[in-house]
Amino acid sequence: MKVAIVGAGIVGVAAAHALLDEGHEVLILDKEGPAFGPSRGNAGIIAHTDILPIASPGMLRKVPGFLLDPLGPLAIRLGYLPQMLPWLARFLLAARPAAYERSITGLVALQQLALPAWLARAERAGIAGFIHRRGALYAYRNARDTADLEALARRQRAAGIAVDMLAPQELRQMEPALKDRFAGASFHPDAAHISDPLALTMALFDTALARGATFEKAEVGNISQGERPALIGPAGWQRVVDRVVIAAGAWSKPLAAAMGDSVPLETERGYNVSFPGVTGLTSRPVGFKDDGFVMTPLESGLRIGGAVELGGLEAPPNHARTRALYDKATTLVDGLPAFDSGRLWMGFRPSLPDSLPVIGRASRNRNVLYAFGHGHYGMTQSTATAGLIADLVAEREPAIDLGHFSPQRF
Repeated sequence: MKVAIVGAGIVGVAAAHALLDEGHEVLILDKEGPAFGPSRGNAGIIAHTDILPIASPGMLRKVPGFLLDPLGPLAIRLGYLPQMLPWLARFLLAARPAAYERSITGLVALQQLALPAWLARAERAGIAGFIHRRGALYAYRNARDTADLEALARRQRAAGIAVDMLAPQELRQMEPALKDRFAGASFHPDAAHISDPLALTMALFDTALARGATFEKAEVGNISQGERPALIGPAGWQRVVDRVVIAAGAWSKPLAAAMGDSVPLETERGYNVSFPGVTGLTSRPVGFKDDGFVMTPLESGLRIGGAVELGGLEAPPNHARTRALYDKATTLVDGLPAFDSGRLWMGFRPSLPDSLPVIGRASRNRNVLYAFGHGHYGMTQSTATAGLIADLVAEREPAIDLGHFSPQRF
């Protein structure tokens, strides 16, 4: 069977491997090239320990503040607000208690697949050296948060996630570069991070080509509705295949619409600064609860990033946000290099209101499959999603219930 994958980010490349495993002929298509989008600027954490959606009951009262603080952990560009209103309405609906719990159920199911799928793929692809299992920390400054984090830890343990609650002195012992400003931390001993997201994505892409996949740089503007879908591009470009996988991240929405599915996909504009050659400051990823950013020790250097800006695909980067992340980090971590020595990045994470991706079949053509909308978790959930796509192509029962991820759930 010939399968075309639209998108050469980490989700598309992982899907290529899962389909090659089953003997399919795989064509990867991308308008830019491999790892052009957020796959190259990812924080590098296999964050299978994260099981809470962004939209939560407690989040509702914070929405007005998002409009007032353009440099906060979650901000909305005022000029983009009218276009965001339908998405925000669904975000508020997803934050209702019953909807929130449904989202957690779906997120837990997918996250439980994530790390085992990554370890298996890395081993098979010969890239296991990219994955480091030194655990991850989630540090907090306000002692009043202890009870909430202990409650979260109980939920995580129920989902099979190992977690230890650390006192301030234990945290400092593990990561001496952290300043003495923390009330404690959650420690996930089984968590993993990637030595370099761009290098790993490119290695996975190269090994897919070595296994027989082909790549074309092409912009797909439409897909026909025949039993053998035709991918259609400018100037008469066309490719006819047996199955199509749409894994184009934040650019997937028009293709889904052409297939009859109105998916409320928006882009979380993520920011980071990387410091090439700065290694050894921390041993493992550290997330900072109160400040909305993470710090990851990549082999290429230290990366500080995070936060969410809702502002569409067209507006230029606002690196005052990156500077704000860095300034916060200097109050929490000793030994950071000067901001001007860093390399700035902004990327478009494909985001859905309930923090769950779209994984399933198109309404108008069951031979067109979706694998997009992973938000912060594209790197984390890519290989698990790839396995689910392989299940759908093979017409077998998926490993988990895909109802939570249905493109028709909206």
